[in-house]
Amino acid sequence: MTDGTSRPLALETLATWEPVLRLLRDGSPSARRSGHVARHSWSLGLRRPPLPRPGRAARSAGIHAEAEAVEPVRRALVEAGIDGVSFVADLAENGSAVLHLLWPGPGVEYGVRGAYPGALVLVEGALPEPWRRLPDPVPGAVVAPSASLVELERMLRERVPGAGAGTTEAEVAAAGARLGRALPGELAVLYRVIGAARGGDAARRVAERAAPVLGCELLPLDAVYVAGAATREAGWEWGATAAVVTGPDARVQGLAGSPGWLVFGEADGDRLAVDLTPGPRGHLGQVVRLDHEQVVGAELVADSLTDLVAGRHREERRARRGERSPVVARVNAKGLPHVDAAADPALEVLTIGLRDGAPMSLAALVGLPRLRTLTAYPGTLADPLEAGRLTGLEFLRLAVAEWRTLLDAGAVPPTLAAAAVETHGAPDPLAVAAIADELLALRGRPPVRRTVIEG
Repeated sequence: MTDGTSRPLALETLATWEPVLRLLRDGSPSARRSGHVARHSWSLGLRRPPLPRPGRAARSAGIHAEAEAVEPVRRALVEAGIDGVSFVADLAENGSAVLHLLWPGPGVEYGVRGAYPGALVLVEGALPEPWRRLPDPVPGAVVAPSASLVELERMLRERVPGAGAGTTEAEVAAAGARLGRALPGELAVLYRVIGAARGGDAARRVAERAAPVLGCELLPLDAVYVAGAATREAGWEWGATAAVVTGPDARVQGLAGSPGWLVFGEADGDRLAVDLTPGPRGHLGQVVRLDHEQVVGAELVADSLTDLVAGRHREERRARRGERSPVVARVNAKGLPHVDAAADPALEVLTIGLRDGAPMSLAALVGLPRLRTLTAYPGTLADPLEAGRLTGLEFLRLAVAEWRTLLDAGAVPPTLAAAAVETHGAPDPLAVAAIADELLALRGRPPVRRTVIEG
């Protein structure tokens, strides 16, 4: 790789990596070591044993040494315009080293497991099913009885000093035109009274005074936006294992995003939105919170903006990742005991982890109409070829040996939009990259990019 001239990038020179290699050699004179360096983080695979409290300075010194070693690499990443690079270093006792550099190509998502690649996107532009899901229609939904434009305006003028010099009707109409739908009545009142226009000192001070009343920082009117699924970034490894679940009594639909979620405020990284696509028991215009630590769903805050300002908050508990349901199932030592127990017509996502007992058959899953995601730890499948009989899979994560069986038999499910290599047990990163390349090649996608440096 070069920058368009005949010289290699600094990232591909031994001098850039020499401090890292020396640090790795101090930890183990002869070994294969692997890790990852990004612009703002790194993982060198060095053990940092916990130290008693008086030794915290020594631990900090170790981290400082790592920071100094990776600094040339981080500068080279910036120069090359690359977010991060994985490496595998073979260190010999005679002082020589062979360094393998691995970059995610266009078909590989950014990885979070050291030197291992992230999910492999086998179909360009493909998105996990929850990101393709649109809201269910709720024809009987109405605004909450508590919603009152008059009461909302009165409370805002009483509780927010200086309120009254808000946005104009024309500005509210322009915002609706930009969003593709008219602002709902309470949201229009909020902006007509509070304002929050960009740049104006007076309006900004009023918006600051409104924050304690609203429980969030009010966005400028021209920054109000629709929280569609695209506003929630999640790669395939997270997105494929999520599911949209909306029960018959739910007040909020469990979506990744919705054309009816109009974000008007931010608080501690979360977003507050007016919900125009409520759940079966919800209200039009209810206020919901989009948790920045969650990739799907939203939490009910208040039945209306009137209730929000009045301090009449509501809560609706929603399922968290890891909870059992027919839609998302986990077979492991703490979850379901066997694959057969997870087989259900509603099943979409199945994860098979560590458990006591013999490897399991997937026969009970054949023919399930909604199963789209399967992930399995190494050694948990009695016959990996059974995965090829699951005709609706769009995402599959298996270990190196299981993928090898499928690839050799030509049995990789043709329906896959994405895949991943399971790295539990710390397999050889180069073996993982080789499997990734074979899977990408099946769909004509570019391989994992790599460079080898010897010295």
